[in-house]
Amino acid sequence: MAAKRDHGQQDQGLADQINHLRLVRTEGVGPITYRRLIERYRTPAAALAALPRLARAGGRTSALSSPPATDVAREIEQTMALGGRLVFLGDDDYPPLLALMDDAPPCLIMLGDAALARSPCVAAVGGRNASANGQRIAETLAAELAQSVVVVSGLARGIDTAAHRGAMQTGRTIAVVAGGIDQPYPPENAALHRRIADTNLIVTETPIGTVPQARHFPRRNRIIAGLSLGVVVIEAALRSGSLITARLAQEAGREVFAVPGSPLDPRARGGNDLIRQGAMLVETAADVLTNLPPAPSASAASSPRRFTGLNEPVQPLNNASVPAEGSADARLEVLSRLSADSTTVDDLLRRCQLASSVTMAVLLELELAGRVETLPGNRVALLPDAV
Repeated sequence: MAAKRDHGQQDQGLADQINHLRLVRTEGVGPITYRRLIERYRTPAAALAALPRLARAGGRTSALSSPPATDVAREIEQTMALGGRLVFLGDDDYPPLLALMDDAPPCLIMLGDAALARSPCVAAVGGRNASANGQRIAETLAAELAQSVVVVSGLARGIDTAAHRGAMQTGRTIAVVAGGIDQPYPPENAALHRRIADTNLIVTETPIGTVPQARHFPRRNRIIAGLSLGVVVIEAALRSGSLITARLAQEAGREVFAVPGSPLDPRARGGNDLIRQGAMLVETAADVLTNLPPAPSASAASSPRRFTGLNEPVQPLNNASVPAEGSADARLEVLSRLSADSTTVDDLLRRCQLASSVTMAVLLELELAGRVETLPGNRVALLPDAV
């Protein structure tokens, strides 16, 4: 009898995973929309059932595209066959610091020791075309940090590779990748990818088989920032993707650190600029560990330090309850306040002559209809073809 109960629980657990992943993979359902749908409808099955009505209310004329349950079940099976596992937002195993991000990934694919993602972490990031000195600093610093915390990086060339290698000399590391867990990138890091998967942890939000593309990397960077109590930037140019990670970390209330570099080296200008704007200067691991907060800042927006060169921080997500539908007049009101230039949801709530719950419901409908785009930083923008 107990065996039958266990089998039934396993079947129900798989059905829940399939419904969650179908919702995650549904056209138009991004991380913020996913969170709003689950808050409103409580279960992924109920949210999936509500999607057609919500999209029609927002003005969509064609059906939303959700993957068949058989396709999603196959993805889950293939992930598990590689030794990976899927962890959904709200699961006990989901990394708690990452869950605080308003655009936290609804589903993570993990390969390796998943417990590392719930441990205290510090990110070490920097440029791909790093100098020999920069790589040596990254490796030494990561080795020192890994004696006390888990070191997170992005498995890219240069500083990231050096940070992972250094961390594994003395402790543990997490590699957050832009492609599937079965797609080592860059190719020369294939052996390092396997070693980290075997002894540490690989994390991604993209399905197996996904080849990394440029649009995946900023999304990967928010996971690096979200997992970490602090981010250390080592040798980054002014337009480096590492500065995106630093901005996202600062907006999420995490500490930002930077290793200073020569003013004659353009690869150091981004890190030097962060220090100029208030990031903590780092020479040794002690500079990081003694200034690492025990938890993220309660209000990143209230911080007196502003990394203005990395875009202006915004307010946290307003978690207003979402009613099922808004009226046609409400949709017109919201649309009239939006443009192709993004605005914060908080600002939209202030400017619309509507109850906040109605505005949030309309935003949900419009996004599912493909008329509005929700962006990181709790921002929204009108899509070009929307009227």
